[in-house]
Amino acid sequence: MAGRLTLAAICDRLAEHGLIVRGAFHPQPADDVPGCGEGGGSATVVMVGNAGPAMWRAFAASQPDAFSHNAMNDWSAAVIAGIAAETGGRALFPFTGPPFLPFMRWAQRAESLRQSPIHILMHPEFGLWHAYRGALVYEGALAADPPAVRAHPCDTCADKPCLSTCPVDAFDDAWRDLGVCYDYIDSAAGADCMSGGCRARLACPVGTEYRYEPAQMQFHMTAFRRRL
Repeated sequence: MAGRLTLAAICDRLAEHGLIVRGAFHPQPADDVPGCGEGGGSATVVMVGNAGPAMWRAFAASQPDAFSHNAMNDWSAAVIAGIAAETGGRALFPFTGPPFLPFMRWAQRAESLRQSPIHILMHPEFGLWHAYRGALVYEGALAADPPAVRAHPCDTCADKPCLSTCPVDAFDDAWRDLGVCYDYIDSAAGADCMSGGCRARLACPVGTEYRYEPAQMQFHMTAFRRRL
């Protein structure tokens, strides 16, 4: 099946759900892709995710009732596993574990990404407004070009407003103080962050056209708070 597939065809199926292909790579044993330990490049991992609000709109439209705690993970698993079954692949997810699969390492194999000062992967076009929802693994080697080397926006950002905007200084170049963040968003003063999104993330000038919608930001902030 994989030999008759193209990334363009996979893109078309994902687009029906507001999802996009986030690059692809041929896994080596060191990549720790389940079932590909002896692959030696003969398999293909297609990263699946979102940028901007399109996925949120598809997800929200699919929910007849109030969102459950794991609603987006459940929806992502159903959609991506369904596409995997249709196209002869298998699905992997970043939210099944522990142990959790090294999705952030795979992402950097598939796209030109680097960690931002606030520890979210920075994309040259999407900025901080993107995520990974799963991966499709095919036994054959689909055509997958290596990611183009692109300039990292943080390297030329002198002001780094993401580090100076947080009201409780939860970030610096080396660490993130989740305890301080949790305490703040639990307080009346932090209601703005809970309802409108992380101020440090919003301060980034890159990819603002992909910024999440308010309801999406509130959903993710609520999910972030529940991790405590």
